[in-house]
Amino acid sequence: MADTGIPILLVDDDRFMRTVLCQTLQDAGYRVSQAANGKEALELCRSTYFPIILTDWVMPEMDGIAFCRAFRELAAECYTYLILLTSQEGKEKLIEGLEAGADEYLIKPVNEAELMVRLKTARRILDLESSLQKSLEEIKQLSIRDALTGAFNRGYLDQHLPHEIRRADRYLRDLSLIMMDLDHFKKINDTWGHQAGDAVLQHCIRIIAGTIRHEVDWVARYGGEEFVLVLPETDRTGCRVVAERLRSLIEAAPCSFRSATLGITASFGTVTRTPADSRAINSPDQLLNLADQCLYAAKQAGRNRVVAAQREGTTP
Repeated sequence: MADTGIPILLVDDDRFMRTVLCQTLQDAGYRVSQAANGKEALELCRSTYFPIILTDWVMPEMDGIAFCRAFRELAAECYTYLILLTSQEGKEKLIEGLEAGADEYLIKPVNEAELMVRLKTARRILDLESSLQKSLEEIKQLSIRDALTGAFNRGYLDQHLPHEIRRADRYLRDLSLIMMDLDHFKKINDTWGHQAGDAVLQHCIRIIAGTIRHEVDWVARYGGEEFVLVLPETDRTGCRVVAERLRSLIEAAPCSFRSATLGITASFGTVTRTPADSRAINSPDQLLNLADQCLYAAKQAGRNRVVAAQREGTTP
C-alpha cells in the first residue's frame, strides 16, 4: 500500500459508487473526504484545501461541469488537480469538461489500475507546481530583502510605508517610525575591514529582530549602516521604549569577530504620527525626513542616544 497521506475529495451522488471508490483510495493510502454533489463539495472547498478532487459529471443541484467552473473561480493559494468522472465518451463532451477546468477525465466504470496511474500523474503535477511556487517565493524574497542582513530593502520600504500610512488613517491609529544609525561605523570598517563591518550589521539586525513584534513591526535597511523600523499602532511612549531598549541592548552586546570583541553603539531618531497629525504629515517622505532630523540631532548631541520628534510633527 502506498502511504501517500494526500487528501482527496470524492464527489458523487451515487452512494454505492462513492463507497467503492473511497475504499479503493483509502487502500492506496489517500485520506478521503466525500460530497454528494457539486454544491456540497464547493462548501467543503471553501474551508479545506484538497490537492486532488475526483468529481462525477451528472449530479443533482450542481453537476460536475458547474462545480469545476465554480471551483476554479475560488481564490486559492495552491493548485488542485481536478479529475472528472464521466460516462460521456464523445469528444465534444470531454472537451467541454476540460474547458470547464478539469485537468483529466476517467470513463466510468472506473478501472482501478487506470485510476492509480492518473493519480500518480496528478501527484507529479502537484509536486512540480509546489516546486515552482517555492522558487517564485524565493525570487520574491530576494527582490525585497537586503542580501547581507535579511532586513527588507529600500524598495520594500518605499512601497510599503505608504500602505502603513493609509492603514493608520483608515483605522485612526498611531504609526511610529525609528531611524537608527550605527555610531562610528566607518572606523570599524577602516580598522577591522569590511567583513567586520558586515558582521556588525548582521549582529545588530539579530538584536532588532529579537526586539520588535513578529509579523507586526518590520525593519528595512535604509542605507549603509542605517535602518528604519516601522511600528504600526505604536504611540510615542511605546516607540520611545522600543528605541531605548534597542539602544541599551546594542551597547550591552558587543559583536564577536574572529578573535576581537567590537563594542557598538547606535543613535536613534523617532517620530510618531497620530491621527491628529494626518494633515501635517501626509507622506512617507515627511515621516522619514522628521525621523532623519531627530537622528541628526542625536548624533550632534553626542551619539548613543534617542531623540524623539515633538508633538504635531515638529522637529526637536
